[in-house]
Amino acid sequence: MAFQTPITITSAVEKIHRRDYVLPAIQREFVWSRDKITRLFDSLMRGYPIGSFLMWQVDEDNAGRFTFYDFMRDYHERDNAHCAPTGPLGNRAVTAILDGQQRLTALNIGLCGSFTAKLPRMWANNPLAYPKKQLYLNLLHRGQDGDLGVEYDFRFLAPEEALTDNGGGAAHWYRVQDIRDVRTAGDLIRALRHHGVADNDTAGDVLTRLHEVVHVIPTVNFFLEEAQELDKVLNIFIRVNSGGTVLSYSDLLLSVATAQWVERDARESIHRLVDELNDVGQGFAFSKDLILKAGLVLLGKGDIRFKVDNFDRATMADLEKHWADIERSLRLAVVLLADFGFSRVTLTANSVVIPLAYYLHRRGLEDGCRTSDAFRDDRAAIRRWLQRSLMKSGVWGSGLDRLLTGLRATLEKEGGQGWPAEAVEREMARQGKSLRFEPTEIEDLLDLTYGSKRLFPMLAMLYPGVDTRDHFHEDHIFPRSVLRSRVRLRKAGLPEDKLPLIEDCADRAANLQLLRGPENISKQAHLPATWLQEHFQSTAERESWLREYDATGLPEDVTGFLEFYEARRTRMRHRLMNLLEVATGSEQVAGTPDASQTVPDDGPDPGNEGL
Repeated sequence: MAFQTPITITSAVEKIHRRDYVLPAIQREFVWSRDKITRLFDSLMRGYPIGSFLMWQVDEDNAGRFTFYDFMRDYHERDNAHCAPTGPLGNRAVTAILDGQQRLTALNIGLCGSFTAKLPRMWANNPLAYPKKQLYLNLLHRGQDGDLGVEYDFRFLAPEEALTDNGGGAAHWYRVQDIRDVRTAGDLIRALRHHGVADNDTAGDVLTRLHEVVHVIPTVNFFLEEAQELDKVLNIFIRVNSGGTVLSYSDLLLSVATAQWVERDARESIHRLVDELNDVGQGFAFSKDLILKAGLVLLGKGDIRFKVDNFDRATMADLEKHWADIERSLRLAVVLLADFGFSRVTLTANSVVIPLAYYLHRRGLEDGCRTSDAFRDDRAAIRRWLQRSLMKSGVWGSGLDRLLTGLRATLEKEGGQGWPAEAVEREMARQGKSLRFEPTEIEDLLDLTYGSKRLFPMLAMLYPGVDTRDHFHEDHIFPRSVLRSRVRLRKAGLPEDKLPLIEDCADRAANLQLLRGPENISKQAHLPATWLQEHFQSTAERESWLREYDATGLPEDVTGFLEFYEARRTRMRHRLMNLLEVATGSEQVAGTPDASQTVPDDGPDPGNEGL
């Protein structure tokens, strides 16, 4: 990046009109008010610095890959509030403005265009509510304005307003864009005569100063970035635009997408989809980052890293073309997650939805797969894979892009007629993301505490009898309010040295269960034996529930809690080890690669934060 020779405002405006200067899609809309524009011109007239500009020289090879926008010239609050795309620029280099859009646009409007805003207290559909106004300068005023803090009186006026005081009163309004035709001293004198103020010293000084500011003084100071690495440019843009609302990487990539789409508004489509997905079931916390990443995966792009090079014109056109199918697959994937009981509270990794959506997308599956008998085994296999991958620590952390790419390749090769569970697990193991569990990991799972996101997939695997499509709760078998009350524990006759251990066990897995919402509400803070007696009509029903949830031997009161806790924990361990096919001792589970066969973890992938 190098500091360039400053240029005049005239030169900068001419470059805007020749489309040598353009706006990249990552730029936001023009947001300055009329007051900010007039203050900018006052600062220029007073010789105040207006800051440097940052520009990016885009080579002809790169320029054709992206959509660029024209600068705003005639702003209209209702009818023309957005910059228009330039259209094809031919095979030529352009200069994209990374920092300084608002200032350059203000100069363009003041010197060449207009600013139209709605008048107060008038209906928006009234044509008279939007008078077109241009920038004028009062040639008869120069001095500090105590109220506004300006020295030169710039205002946006309609032509009839500008004529009001031009008969020799306290103001004489000069249309600022006319200064573009004043190039020489002779032009200056003729302009003063034309306005009838040739003998007024103040008018001469003011108009001469405007001429110097626009045509003579090299006011536009700028740095020029010549590197063509788009990620570098994007990071520069984020840095220099972080003085106000900090821009995120995905915000900028979304702006790029918005610029490339033709039939749809990418920003609106993606934001709407995020809101809809997050409203499914008990609610999720997906982000636009995840949607953009999913788009790259479902499109089959070889490089799915979160970088601007992967969001070029061709990719965005492809994304728009297939958007309806991608939307449908993501919706179905999220609905299936909700059917399996996952939500923002229980989903440990949002990225798990991406391979699931790819599988549904590739097979062209519809909503019927949620309930059809033909898809029953598939649902069971997917649910089991989800549970295991979300119970296991570190699967969806670092190396995410490589994992998603490998899973996509496996699903493309193997997933023609059903979820290829074995092939998927082999690929994950190859990447050091094995879903095989060690005995020590089982102990860690059994020590999970209430509120842990890994707790739900374990309980759902252990006790599949709860319909997770219905509203359900994770709740305590023995009420927390009882186990955490030393007063009640002492009153029950428990020894003092047991109280800390009871408190510690209160929130751990062996004292937790899944209950349907209505059941949990009815249970409230009852002791479990009392609740069972009230909830089930027969002894057979109670005993069936106790066996199903590893709760046999349930004591009548809290004095038998620790013995019950240890017995249930042991039963849970055996059940979990059987379900997960955990090898014990020196036994090697068939199909599990040794360390030499796994792919080393290369650390977090850039751009995956928030996924």
